[in-house]
Amino acid sequence: MSTTTTPRPPSRAAVPGPAGEPAAAPRVVRQRRRRPGLIALSVALIAAGGLSGALLFTASGQRTAVLVVARDVPVGTAITDADLAPASVALDPAVKAVPATREQTVIGQRAAVALKTGALLTPGQVTSASLIKAGEQLVGVALKPSQLPASRLAPGQKVVIVSTPDAAGAAGGSAKPAEPAGAPKTLGATVVAVGAPAPATGVVVVDVAVPASDGPALAARVSTGAVALILAPQEGS
Repeated sequence: MSTTTTPRPPSRAAVPGPAGEPAAAPRVVRQRRRRPGLIALSVALIAAGGLSGALLFTASGQRTAVLVVARDVPVGTAITDADLAPASVALDPAVKAVPATREQTVIGQRAAVALKTGALLTPGQVTSASLIKAGEQLVGVALKPSQLPASRLAPGQKVVIVSTPDAAGAAGGSAKPAEPAGAPKTLGATVVAVGAPAPATGVVVVDVAVPASDGPALAARVSTGAVALILAPQEGS
C-alpha cells in the first residue's frame, strides 16, 4: 500500500537571512476601515470654524450712521442742517459720536468748540447754553469797517471795546473834556452775534455781552459812534 505525501509550503520563518540566520516574517498591512461618522464630524467642525470667522469679521466691520461736520462752524454759532452731513463709519465702542438719527436735536444748538469740516461730531462739541451769562447784558455795537478788525468775528470770541476820543466834540468847544490820548477807556466783552455788513455803508452790528453794570454806559457811548472793537489777547500768547 503506497502513501501519498503532500509537501508543505516552506514556513515564512524558515527563510534564511543574508547571514544564514532565519529572517522575520514580513508584516501584513491591513487596510484601515473608513469611518463615515468621524469624517462628517470633521467637516462639521471645519464649517463651524469658518462660520465663526465670518461672523467675527462682520462684527468687526460693522458700520454706524453718524453725523460729521459738512463745513467749518465757529465756536458759539448756531448749527444749521447745512453744517451737518450723515456718514457711515466703523466705530470703536469707546468713541462717542452723535447718531445720524439725532440730527434734528442738534440743529439750533451752538458749537461749544470750533467745528472743522470732515470732523466726527461728538456730544461734547454742541451746547444749548446761551453765550449771555447771568449778570450780563446784551449790547449792540454798530461799527464802521475802520472800527473793527478785518478778521472775521465769531460768536464766543473775547474782544475789547475801546472808547475813542471825541474829536468833534473837543473841536466844537464841548464842556466835556476829551479823553486823554494814550489812555482810552476799555471794556472787555464777548461776541454773541455778528450781523451782515450794510450794503451802502459797510456798517456791521456786533452784539456783545458785557457786565450789567457797564451795559448802559456802553450803549450811550455807542450812540455817539466813538468806539472801536479790538480782539482780546489770546490765552497763551
